[in-house]
Amino acid sequence: MERTAVPAPVPAPPAEVLRVRHEGSVAPVPDPAEALAVFDVRDLSVCYGDRPAIRDVTMQIRQGEITALIGPSGCGKSTLLRSFNRMNDLIPSARVEGTLRYYGQDLYARDVDPVVVRRRIGMVFQKPNPFPKSIYDNVAFGPKVNGMDVDLDGLVETSLRRAALWDEVRTKLTASAYSLSGGQQQRLCIARAIAVNPDVILMDEPCSALDPIATARIEDLMRELQESYTIVIVTHNMQQAARVSDRTAFITTEVDSDAGDHRSGRLVEFDRTEQIFRNPQHSRTEDYVTGRFG
Repeated sequence: MERTAVPAPVPAPPAEVLRVRHEGSVAPVPDPAEALAVFDVRDLSVCYGDRPAIRDVTMQIRQGEITALIGPSGCGKSTLLRSFNRMNDLIPSARVEGTLRYYGQDLYARDVDPVVVRRRIGMVFQKPNPFPKSIYDNVAFGPKVNGMDVDLDGLVETSLRRAALWDEVRTKLTASAYSLSGGQQQRLCIARAIAVNPDVILMDEPCSALDPIATARIEDLMRELQESYTIVIVTHNMQQAARVSDRTAFITTEVDSDAGDHRSGRLVEFDRTEQIFRNPQHSRTEDYVTGRFG
């Protein structure tokens, strides 16, 4: 079967038709009420071997919003995040069950190319990971590899501007990326991610290795990028989730006594961030956000 690319998103009002080309045909038009759901997650579980790391997740990630995943260490937040762009495919023992749809298309369908998925759904990791190249070549790398027919100089400048880094590096684009500070390196990684024109940016604790000033810069940048991208962030910093996100998912760890006391993550509550932090519906959520455990 010929592999098909994940369709480019349609940045249009909910009433617009969202068409997904599949095997030469056009998929049924989704209900307009669902048109803003970038990710529709139903009963999703991710296992490593026969052990689930996180199970039975049902939620929707909405277009143009920042969604925060919070919870104690080891509850599966990063595993869930990586499922959104099929990064878990790179782990031989990983297996995904349930349904994860991106603009109505099954991300895990056999004919979907995971490389294209990762171009449409970019990732910024916990620690800045610039390539051992110049600042310019870091940003230009993705467009070159993907064969994008663009003005590289213009694209590099635009990406660095959008990452709020251009004014700091414009006179030293040929310098090593390693010459930048930690906060600058993380913004460079964000510029590298957006240079391939993604629809979604996933961020796995992007500020955990940064000082408070650099953290504030990244948080401000997230709010600016929100005008153009849907963002999903994993964070251990509940204050950060409260500051930057529109919706928050609280995930915790449960022990399965029938599986030898194996621990796996469960989604407890998913709601508007203000609701999660001010009036949660579950006592476990309230205990976590008030610091009683975790």
